[in-house]
This record gives sequence, structure tokens and C-alpha cells, in this order.
Amino acid sequence: MALSKLFFILNIAIFVSSVFSYQFEVGGDEGWITPSSANFTTDIDEPYNVWASHNRFRIGDTLHFRYENDSVLVVGYEDYKNCTTTNAISEFDNGDTVFKFKRSGFFYFISGQPDHCTSGQKMIIRVMHPSEYTPPHMQPQSPESAPSPGTRALGPSGDSYSSSTRVSAVAAFVVAALAAPLVIIYLFI
Repeated sequence: MALSKLFFILNIAIFVSSVFSYQFEVGGDEGWITPSSANFTTDIDEPYNVWASHNRFRIGDTLHFRYENDSVLVVGYEDYKNCTTTNAISEFDNGDTVFKFKRSGFFYFISGQPDHCTSGQKMIIRVMHPSEYTPPHMQPQSPESAPSPGTRALGPSGDSYSSSTRVSAVAAFVVAALAAPLVIIYLFI
């Protein structure tokens, strides 16, 4: 009986920790600005895409855009590619925008100033599907979709964990540490 109570509480703690989200600061200290050699350390055409490629985004995570005399547009792929500002899906111009991911898939962001976009102030974000970050033992799998022996499940490769992954791990630890006294009390009452 006590073991089943412990198992139940631990499953609740794991579930609660998995719903934590992370807010990413677009552009770091600089914010959402037009890339130039003066404000970016490398001479790359699309520094925001390089930044995005080093992070893992999940449903529920948010992007925080800070900017002045500019805007953030959420657009489709063709408008992203061509820096077209007239067909925006969403437009933000308050200088302090938080955008929340409510689904997996690709999101395309551009500056509302066409010359800023063509200068590299644009970004593609890929939000992972929950099956890519849910532990394999917690994923329901049909025999057809189960990985074959010897293959690895999708997840962080090597030692390069994003800040979102670290935050989730810390959150899980904190929830478990806070829940431990409650578990002990619950088991002995």
C-alpha cells in the first residue's frame, strides 16, 4: 500500500515538473535589433537563426522580444523568405512582446521594417512535438511506431543541453525536493 502511494506521488511530481515552460530572451542583452558587425560578434547573415538552432523549444515556452522603433511579425514561410510584411499572421509593436508557443511545428518571425528583415532580422523557430521530449517509457507506442532495437530515441544529443532542458531538470528536482516531506508525512499518516 505504501509503495503504491509513493509511486502515485512521484508520478504526480514528474507530471507537474513536465509542464514548466521557459522564456527565451531573443537577442539576449541586445534584444530584437538589426544585425550588424557592431552588435553581433560574428559576420553571419542570420544570427537569430544560429541562436535558435542552439535551443530546444517546447509547447508552452515563450519568446521575449525587446525592441524600439520596430515590430515583430509572425508570418508564413514565403513571407519569411521574401521579407514580405503585408501578410502577417500576427503583428506586435509594443516594444516588449512575449509570444507563447501553443503548438509544435515551425514559426517564422521577421522585423516589421523590410530593410531590417533583409539585413537578417528574421528567425525560424521549430517547436518540438511532445513525443520528442517525453521520456520513452512514458510514451504510448504501438508495435509499428516503437523504435527498433539499437536505435536511440529522439532527445538531446551529446552533452549539449539547452537552457530550456536545464530549467526543466532543475524544476523537476525542486518539485521532487519539495514533495519529499509531503510524501513522508502522507505515507506515515
